[in-house]
Amino acid sequence: MDDRELLLRLGAGGISGDALARDAGVTRAAVWKRIQALRGAGMEIEARPGRGYALARPADLLDAAALRAGLPPAVAAGIGTLEVAWSLDSTNSELLRRPATTATAVLLAERQTAGRGRLGRSWNSPLGAQVCLSVRRGFEGGLARLGGLSLVAGVAVAEALHGLGYHDVGLKWPNDLVAGDRKLAGLLVEGGGEHAGPVQAVVGVGINVRLPQAATRAIDQPWTDLAQLGSTATPSRNVVAAAVLAALLPALDAFDVEGLAPFLPRYAALDALAGRAVRVSAGREPVTGQAMGLAADGGLRVRTGDAGTERVFHAGEVSVRAQ
Repeated sequence: MDDRELLLRLGAGGISGDALARDAGVTRAAVWKRIQALRGAGMEIEARPGRGYALARPADLLDAAALRAGLPPAVAAGIGTLEVAWSLDSTNSELLRRPATTATAVLLAERQTAGRGRLGRSWNSPLGAQVCLSVRRGFEGGLARLGGLSLVAGVAVAEALHGLGYHDVGLKWPNDLVAGDRKLAGLLVEGGGEHAGPVQAVVGVGINVRLPQAATRAIDQPWTDLAQLGSTATPSRNVVAAAVLAALLPALDAFDVEGLAPFLPRYAALDALAGRAVRVSAGREPVTGQAMGLAADGGLRVRTGDAGTERVFHAGEVSVRAQ
């Protein structure tokens, strides 16, 4: 009995440690250790006298076949591999370790133990609580074209969530999805290749769906999840992941052919910083001013000083905070 099967058993109702030990062919102590490990990974498992162990709510697990079935046929046909892993350090890292291929690869994980965002920040990924996925595909035109890729991905993911009814979701340059000023999701683009030739890029997406209370104590910034934003039942992680892939994969295809320009008006409609006072950390001295939307190359335009001087910042090592 692996951990996935164990969670399904616990989600079906109370079951005693003795029964679990007998079915798995292990000791009661071994069962207790596995229960503790699942709790440590973020699962809320109750232990009630007379009932045994049970999940506080049914496990919302991913399923590769259900994901494929939930995609438009044309999108599904363009995917070479679509896999769901139980636990990885990072879906981005795993795809980057694999040999490059011409086929588009999609990888999801129930849990990430070393998820990360920009500037080396960690991304807390409890078991079964988020949609953590990465897409690897090739692009033409050299490394310089990849600068706008996180913006394109952000547009696609935000529009997918709007389609699921989350109309308050916006984009915070360069790679966050927010509701109000609370972070809902993040993106990370990595890759490499030739300066002016083909490149391989991995686009990573992490979306908070329903975070367990214990996991939120390690988050050091305002956050939210889909469960808090919705006025109706939260869609399953399979539904969220399928909606994201159905929007993201065609967006990546369009970017490869047309570049960033067609996405700039779509980004503007989702821009959570436009017109707001911002503080940009870039170099030794932070810069304050008013965010004025995106430049043609995807940089952030900021009006500074009384004279209305405008500067353009690019992602790199830049950090932006709304004031």
